[in-house]
Amino acid sequence: MQTLIPSPNSKSQGETSRSSGATVEYGRSVSAVEISVRSVHQLSPIEDSRWNEFLMRSSDASLFHSSQWLKALRQTYGYKPVVYTTAGPEEKLQNGLVLCEVESQLTGPRLVSLPFSDYCQPLAESSEDLCRLFKSVEEQVSKNGWRYFEVRPLTPTGIARPKWQTSAVYLHHHIDLEPDIEALYQNLHRDSVQRKIRRAERDGLKYAIGSAEPLLDAFYRIMVQTRRRHGVPPQPKKWFRSLVENFGEALQIRVAFNASEPVAAMMTIRHKDTLIYKYGGSDVRYNKMGGMHLLYWNSIQDAKRWGLRTFDLGRTDAHQSGLATFKKRWGATESSLSYSRYSDAGDGFHSFEAAAPNWKMRTAKYVFEHTPNAVLPALGSLLYRHFG
Repeated sequence: MQTLIPSPNSKSQGETSRSSGATVEYGRSVSAVEISVRSVHQLSPIEDSRWNEFLMRSSDASLFHSSQWLKALRQTYGYKPVVYTTAGPEEKLQNGLVLCEVESQLTGPRLVSLPFSDYCQPLAESSEDLCRLFKSVEEQVSKNGWRYFEVRPLTPTGIARPKWQTSAVYLHHHIDLEPDIEALYQNLHRDSVQRKIRRAERDGLKYAIGSAEPLLDAFYRIMVQTRRRHGVPPQPKKWFRSLVENFGEALQIRVAFNASEPVAAMMTIRHKDTLIYKYGGSDVRYNKMGGMHLLYWNSIQDAKRWGLRTFDLGRTDAHQSGLATFKKRWGATESSLSYSRYSDAGDGFHSFEAAAPNWKMRTAKYVFEHTPNAVLPALGSLLYRHFG
């Protein structure tokens, strides 16, 4: 069922006032004229077939808007995705702001668009519609006592509203696949990339691709090692299994083996004309063999063979200069990702959050780095739903 969120001063017979904090169902409040002008509605992007149809039409729709991604979030972490839109229940969607409520006694209740997603562009062609969607969510934040609402656009929305602040800045990298394969190879850094690809081939690393359970096991083994090295717990294995189940053949697990030993692994997902590198890691004992380079290069060749236009290398923390350099050496274009938050707390919320966690993060990083591999997955399963 779709829910109507009435805007202020749009009351009529059968409608509860805005001050009461109640929402009403479509058809029980205002006239059709008022609805088309003022109302914002909610719908389920998983249950409402209009959402997938809208995504096919929207040039800004990404993997992270997809119902498959949203289903995996719900199955693994219990998040309930919802879309705010100006379209009524029987109307064709022309805009949509998708988000999830993260309920946590550990980190506080909040709205995020979207958890565990590199970016999620608000989908609205007009700034007027986008402002209406933002205003509606802001009112829900105030009414329900959520800490904040965060949006993670790929490109700036161009909308300035009170009580919004930048919450985080990342780097984003992508490779344009329009050149032919020879030109793409020549764009690779000669010493640190081309040489490593040749080394992997010369050393006889084996390359496996698919989504069967043995490959998932090898991939997850590498992920646990990598996340521990970075001082953070791994995502629960259930998350990756949910992605495999929901994306089907569009998802590929890629593993490089030295004999029977997995030395590097990555997960890629194909969406529209883009191949997305979402997760990956390596066993540092074998880094000189170029396992990750073999996986990247095979991914690029696959994407070209499938006629795709972009290889999305995902986001990078701004302080990870080494990883950013690695991606640029593949001929990737670098841009900035800027996340923004709305909070009723105003200017104070961001400065407090920025200052408070430094010593806590250092302590947690030390603990995770020294936690046995067998224990880390359990910690991930316990903690990750609180940090979407």
